[in-house]
Amino acid sequence: MPSHSTSPAAPARPPAAAPRRVILPSPRRPRPAGAAAGDRAPWRALRHPGMRWWSAANLVSNAGTWMQLTAQNLLVLHLTGSAAATGLSLSAQAAPGLLLGLAGGAAVDAWPRRLTASVSQALLALVGFVTAALVVTDRLSVPVLMVLAAVTGLIATVDAPACALLGNDLVPPKDVPSSIALGSVVSGAGRVGGTALAGVVIGCWGPGAAYAANGLSFLAVAAVIPFLRPHPAAEPQTRPAAGPRNKLAAGPRTKSAAGPRPAAAPPSRRGTGAREGLAFFLRRPRLVALAGITAISGIFGRNYALTLAVLVTGPLGGAAGAFGTVSTVLAVGGVAGAVLAGRLRSPSVRLVGAMAAAGALLQIGAGLSPSLWVLMVLVAPMAVVESVSDTAGTTVLQTDPPPHMRGRVLGVWRSASTGWSLVGPPLLGLLMQTAGARGALVIGGVVIAGVIGAGALLRGRRTQPGDRPAPSRVTYVPLPSAPTPVGATPAPPRTVVACTTPHPGELCAAGCTPAA
Repeated sequence: MPSHSTSPAAPARPPAAAPRRVILPSPRRPRPAGAAAGDRAPWRALRHPGMRWWSAANLVSNAGTWMQLTAQNLLVLHLTGSAAATGLSLSAQAAPGLLLGLAGGAAVDAWPRRLTASVSQALLALVGFVTAALVVTDRLSVPVLMVLAAVTGLIATVDAPACALLGNDLVPPKDVPSSIALGSVVSGAGRVGGTALAGVVIGCWGPGAAYAANGLSFLAVAAVIPFLRPHPAAEPQTRPAAGPRNKLAAGPRTKSAAGPRPAAAPPSRRGTGAREGLAFFLRRPRLVALAGITAISGIFGRNYALTLAVLVTGPLGGAAGAFGTVSTVLAVGGVAGAVLAGRLRSPSVRLVGAMAAAGALLQIGAGLSPSLWVLMVLVAPMAVVESVSDTAGTTVLQTDPPPHMRGRVLGVWRSASTGWSLVGPPLLGLLMQTAGARGALVIGGVVIAGVIGAGALLRGRRTQPGDRPAPSRVTYVPLPSAPTPVGATPAPPRTVVACTTPHPGELCAAGCTPAA
């Protein structure tokens, strides 16, 4: 047999280690102009089905609320014949918000929002039906009406923040300004429609029918809420777990070393105290500044039902119809401002202050108006800029805090805003009695613009460029949109500025905007 000689086998080489590749995301492609324009559309929140249902239900509920409020005022006047008693009933309804607003916000943070909003709407419907039954059976007295008004205010301390945050959960964060602006328009439309319907309903069927209609409107909202689903991009309500942000930073977790994992406290029990909410609010400079701007504007500048009514019917010599025309111009300007504010994507406290100061300057001009026509020319832009300021401020208030703190922040705001809304009218009335309607408008505008200007100057001095820390620099390697061909030279790294501002969310000296 022929022998087949074989050459000795060469020693096997280990396979060459493949170069380690890190897959990085490709840079974003430029968006078409139409998409960018759509992202700034004032009604973009209506693209989401949940928001459409929520807005329709809120329109019905707001109309019912204003029907009940009109009926309540007429009932108090009928039972007592005193306008002071009407004011007392409104104070009884506002008192729980002043005293227990923070506790209501803490409850909203502790409980699931959809369940909280559903239960609160059902309870408000029950109060409406009970009041309607007492009116129809002629068993409603003034003390009972005051108690029912206080119960309504107590439920509202939980219902108002729960419904506000639930509406924001139905859209992605970038559409929250549009959602809030849409809520302002719905509220205004519900106020006009509800007040008009109240006259028809009360005239045909009596005030009890208005209370019953309001109860049905609350039930409509309670029936819609279970079918609403939060948007996938909405921020979760639960507080983030304590510990390292990055799982890799914590190192591997072995079963023998770690042992059984301790049971985590439920989200509803973790950090939901009212004191924590108040401390957070006071430590947040932008929230404190927002409260100051809104308070000074609310006390000296927004009570136009008093100041403009006296100005039109007094120095300008107009009749009640003329004041109705001015009120219509104010309402239309407010709606236009809300629509403009819906185009915003990330409003700031600086914008709120600038719009409030512009409204104060227009208020000074309105106080100096020589005629009714000049007044209406000034009132229209005044309503627009103040509506933009209000909507932008609400957006900052509801988006600046972390999700697990927003209920308590809204609770603090409810208590504070109730306080200055109760202080404002008497103080403004005293100012009108001393300086007249023109003087009250001019002095109020000067105070608002002066306080906002002084605050801006003070903040500018505290945040001068020389006082800021020097921005650090990091190396950035451009990320290719396609694999680099073999032998090609990759793009050289670039050095960019990393933000080191001590105030998250504000523009730093380098011009970047860190995440809040």
